[in-house]
Amino acid sequence: MEYRKGSAPDNTITRDVMSLSEETGNVYETVRIIGKRANEIAVEFKQDLTKKLQEFSSTSDSLEEIFENHEQIEISRYFERMPKPTLVATQEFLNHEIYFRNVLKENDKAEEL
Repeated sequence: MEYRKGSAPDNTITRDVMSLSEETGNVYETVRIIGKRANEIAVEFKQDLTKKLQEFSSTSDSLEEIFENHEQIEISRYFERMPKPTLVATQEFLNHEIYFRNVLKENDKAEEL
C-alpha cells in the first residue's frame, strides 16, 4: 500500500492550522478533508492487519490450548510502529497527493456564468 512508502513522521508534530488551510481557504474544510482521508487510511490499515493476522491464526477453539503466536505479535508490533493515519493524511495533504473538490463552490461559479 502507498502509506508504507510515505515520509510521514512517526510522532505528532505541532502545525500551524492557518498555514494548512491556505489551499482551501477554510480551516474547517481542511480539517474535514484530512479527517476523511485519515478514516480511509485507518480502514486500509485495519483490513491489511486483519488479513495478515488471519494468515497465522490457529483454528483450535479449546481454552486449554492457549499459546502465543509469535508471528502475530511481530505483525502487531510492526503496525503499532507505523505512523498514525492522521499523520499520513496530513503529509499527503501537504504534498498535494489528495484530490478534493467543493461542489458548492463549483455550483456557485457555474451560476455566475
